[in-house]
Amino acid sequence: MPMPMPMRGPAREPRVPWWQREGVISRVLAVAGVGVTLVGVLMLLVLAAQAGFFGPVARVVAGGGLSVVLVGLGWRVFRRPGGRVGGIALVATGIAGLYLDVVAMTGYYRWVPGGIGLAVALAVALLGVGIAVRWQSQPLAVGVVVGAAVLSPALTTELMLLGFLVVLQAAGVPVQMRRAWPVLHVARTLPVVLAVLGMAAFSGIEAAISGSAAEQRQGLLVAAVACAVVGLIGALLAVRRRPDDITASITIALTALPVLAVVVLFDRMVSASITAVLAAVLLGLAATALISRLSATAEIHGNAPSTAGPTAAHPGSAGTAVVADTEQVRPAGGLRIARHTALVAALTGAVALLQTCAMAAGGHPRLLPTMLFAVGLAFLAVAAVSRTRVAAGLGIAFAVLGGLVMLAIATPETLALQGLAERDLDVATAVAAVVGLGVAAMVAWTVPRLPRCDDPALVTGVWIAVSIAGLYYVLVAAVSSGVSLGGADGFIVGHSVATIVWMVAATGSLFYGLRRLASSPAVAKVCLVSGLLVAAAALAKLFLFDLATLSGLIRVAAFLAVGILLLLTGTRYARAFAEATPPRQAS
Repeated sequence: MPMPMPMRGPAREPRVPWWQREGVISRVLAVAGVGVTLVGVLMLLVLAAQAGFFGPVARVVAGGGLSVVLVGLGWRVFRRPGGRVGGIALVATGIAGLYLDVVAMTGYYRWVPGGIGLAVALAVALLGVGIAVRWQSQPLAVGVVVGAAVLSPALTTELMLLGFLVVLQAAGVPVQMRRAWPVLHVARTLPVVLAVLGMAAFSGIEAAISGSAAEQRQGLLVAAVACAVVGLIGALLAVRRRPDDITASITIALTALPVLAVVVLFDRMVSASITAVLAAVLLGLAATALISRLSATAEIHGNAPSTAGPTAAHPGSAGTAVVADTEQVRPAGGLRIARHTALVAALTGAVALLQTCAMAAGGHPRLLPTMLFAVGLAFLAVAAVSRTRVAAGLGIAFAVLGGLVMLAIATPETLALQGLAERDLDVATAVAAVVGLGVAAMVAWTVPRLPRCDDPALVTGVWIAVSIAGLYYVLVAAVSSGVSLGGADGFIVGHSVATIVWMVAATGSLFYGLRRLASSPAVAKVCLVSGLLVAAAALAKLFLFDLATLSGLIRVAAFLAVGILLLLTGTRYARAFAEATPPRQAS
């Protein structure tokens, strides 16, 4: 019996080399032609003057005439069969050439006032992107923007160049409202951002070398603000039409970078004021989306049926799903802010707010922890009300930064040596430590109430971290207050008070945990673990530091207070577990 032949799959089609694929070579040649032709136009406008060819008027007229001819030829070629690639290349070259012609008349030859030149350039750029929209060609719009942006620095420099780049950025806004062209987003945004950052860096270096303020810093600030405004408005208009346009949201952060860089050239208070306004705008935008989401949540729960079910039992699960579906259709109320747009705005605004704190506290570094803690407290308060993890993350980030700055000011060595403590600690550090305690308490209160953050291991870890931070802040507050207000014995009194407060906090945590032992075992476990750790830390400090440092009645008071609290805690601990254990029956 003959063996059956094995089945073979369908034969693979032979792979076509990339240079034989349809449209590849034509596109490569078209791009090369655009670049070479624009360089030729540039040489006609500027470099020919070095050889004495033609006069300035003739060169500008010739460049403009050639550009118009290229646009006309491209229009005709595009209408013919197979003429799409060639037509797009010709029109992109012609429009970019016209733009360069206007730049040359305004920035190089100074024939036209700056305002008129920018207006004419905007009209030319809008003409180019308008043709791109009509032909539904993103490469045409990108070619116009990139060609003009790359070659404009050869015709004008400094502030006038920034004006023409902002015009190119603004010309792409109407297109982004109608077309999902992410490459155009990047192409119209990056040139002005990079130019402002480069000029800001150069001005900063020049000011550092010369020792005087940069002359162009006001113009740089105007250009940076214009870039940020155009980027923000363009992004909002784009996500209003297309809520899934993530590239538009990213441009908000990109266009905010020049403002954050340019403000460094100004005085501290001016810089802090500018970045504060930027932070207020961006965080206000994020807050608008948050308020709309909370309103949608309240409306959904208000209209929900009162029957028992998943929504009634767990409003945070089904209700959240409904809100998420609603937000996909209508992202955020009247402004219709997409969630990713609000997230980018919140993160960028937080960076601006951080820079504001750093600038405002530049001359008084001991005030910086208080500012960072205050900002973190505000974010955590918002997170506690709205149960938003982004706000909580920002609040914790500011709290960690404030703690690190506090640790750099009040180092363990500073807290241990009286001379360093009297030199580096004052009322400002005491206030910062008190605010830090409030932030630590808010973290412990907020994190367990966030969505998907109620895991017992996470809650226990947060409580342990908060307990450690609280011990440190109590020590800083006590020692700072002691050296500031207590005179010669203030350092010793501060350490004694810190030890007693540690033990009081441990006692309170243990008592609370013992009370919740039967009703909430998980909460009781967290409180008991934290209380025991704090009690161990208080005992360690009492015997390893206070015994050798404190003296006289102050040391006696510390030992008596800690001893009495330990006796009370031990008695209550034994009674609580005795009450929880069922009595044995006599045999």
